[in-house]
Amino acid sequence: MTVPDLPPPFTTLAAPHRFDAVALGSEFLAFAKRADTPEAALAQLAALRARYPDASHHPWAYRIGSQYRFSDDGEPGGTAGAPILRAIEGQGVDHVMVVVVRYFGGVKLGTGGLVRTYGGTAAECLRTAPRETVRPRVTLTASVPFEHLSALYHLLGTFDVERGEEAYTASGVNLTVGVYPEDAGAFAAALRDATRGAAGGDLRHDSPT
Repeated sequence: MTVPDLPPPFTTLAAPHRFDAVALGSEFLAFAKRADTPEAALAQLAALRARYPDASHHPWAYRIGSQYRFSDDGEPGGTAGAPILRAIEGQGVDHVMVVVVRYFGGVKLGTGGLVRTYGGTAAECLRTAPRETVRPRVTLTASVPFEHLSALYHLLGTFDVERGEEAYTASGVNLTVGVYPEDAGAFAAALRDATRGAAGGDLRHDSPT
């Protein structure tokens, strides 16, 4: 069985996280959350804009593999979005969106103060956030006759798999499972042995989960 090339593992956030800071009367509310697509990242931004519509600024940045974007959202150029992105990279996390909501407190921080505060608030938010390592899986689609379903379900409990869609046919069940690349061959072989060769399968590339 040939296993396709997969992206390397990456560290991301296990749950959304928030960190607040105050600098010269201005409030900075940092929000960090996993985002696997640019669309998901921008949806998070839209939700925070709707939640804090009266905030002075909503600078943000995301890093998703080789894709990244950032915005100062009205702050002086280079003082907000870029420091947030550097915080993401400095914390070694990926597939992450960070938005720092600012409520202006009446005292200007200056460009240096803005850089330090936006970057520092984002970095502290990420530093204190729960993390997890994501290992991409390959997807095995198993076609199993009804009389061998118990063998399939038993194997699901003996391998570290993510169970996917299950579709019934006239002769059996088609089930997709996500397995780690090093387990793909063993799982397919064990399924063939358990069903006496009656099970079929197809290995294909799967997106990171």
